This record gives sequence, structure tokens and C-alpha cells, in this order.
Amino acid sequence: MASRPAHFIWMLDCSGSMGVNGKIGELNFAIREAIPEMQQAAQSNPAASLLVRAISFASGASWHIQEPTPVDRFTWEDVHTYGATDMGAAFRMAAAALQTPPMPQRALPPVLALVSDGQPTDDWRSGLRAIDDTPWGKRAVRVAVAIGDDADKSMLKEFLGNPELEPLLAKNPRQLAAAIRWMSTAVVKEASAPKIEDATPANVSPVVPLAKDETDIW
Repeated sequence: MASRPAHFIWMLDCSGSMGVNGKIGELNFAIREAIPEMQQAAQSNPAASLLVRAISFASGASWHIQEPTPVDRFTWEDVHTYGATDMGAAFRMAAAALQTPPMPQRALPPVLALVSDGQPTDDWRSGLRAIDDTPWGKRAVRVAVAIGDDADKSMLKEFLGNPELEPLLAKNPRQLAAAIRWMSTAVVKEASAPKIEDATPANVSPVVPLAKDETDIW
């Protein structure tokens, strides 16, 4: 039986504040380090073909990796900071990709993985409505990471579209790495499992207690 495509879309905040205290560098490192585990997670389910791409947003939004790329050939090119926090532009870009076509009818529910450290600077609600108005947007598995205390956690919670879910919170590089790894593995496994096609992600988050010599830096 042919495998069904499972689309995974990163939406990454590249605003100027992501350059403070090395956040953008740690985000690049975390994604790069998570790729092998993401590939292993995909290999464990031959019924699904995991395709990955990425949107960066700051002053506007653009495809960082536009072509849906099979995860076994996926490599990471670093994103860089360049301005404001136009999250709504990223949502509208994702919504266009969630139309059918280009999204095939036989795909598994896509995963939308949002990472942000700040407050949206454009009309994010209209962008979110654009996602919600697509058939695949309604069915998407959504996860979000708030980096630091300045992230708009209430907005990220609204993005999740499920009052029982909370965005993950990363206050240091180790917590960010754990959150990215969880989004890249546990969520991929769940989304690509046909038996739970219509499910939302389990309300499980990576628990990363601080070590004695660790402090919050974001």
C-alpha cells in the first residue's frame, strides 16, 4: 500500500528580539540536532511519508524552505533575524499551502509548528482565520513554543485552537532543545499514525527541570 503524505510546516519567529541572548542561534541548533530523531520517527511509520518545509517571519514572511522535502533528505539552513513580528503574514502563507490543491486529498493531517518569543506586530487574527477557513487548517495538528516571558502566550494558546492545550515554554537553550525535539518526534509520530487521524496532540509536554547550575536566561 502506498504511503500517505504527512506535511510538517515550521513557522519561525525571526524578529530582531530573537537575536537577543542568542535565541536565534539556539533555535537553529535545536532544529538541526532534532533532524536525525525526526527521521527516525518517520521511519517507524512506513504508512506515512513525512514532508518538511519552513516559513520565517519578521518584517513580512517568506518560505525559508518552500518545497515539501522528504525528511530523509531534509537539511537545515540557518534562519536569521530581520525585523518585526509579522506572524499574520506567516499564517496567511501557511493557509495558502493548506488549500486542496496544492495539498493532496489523501494526505494525513498536517502539523503546524509555531515558535515565537514576542508579540505579533500585524493582523495575526485574520491570518489565523485564513488557516481555520481551510479544510486542512481545521484538521491540522498544532503545536507552539513560547521562548521567554515576553512571548504572547495567550495568542499562542489561541493558535492551538484547543482550550485543553498550552504552548510549551522555553526559558533557556536546554528547554528549547527539548521542546523542538518533542515537536519533531512525538508530534510527528502522533500525526502520522492513521488510527488517530482526527486526533489533536496529546496534552503532554517535555518536562525539563532546571539543573542546580541552570538559570532562566530568556
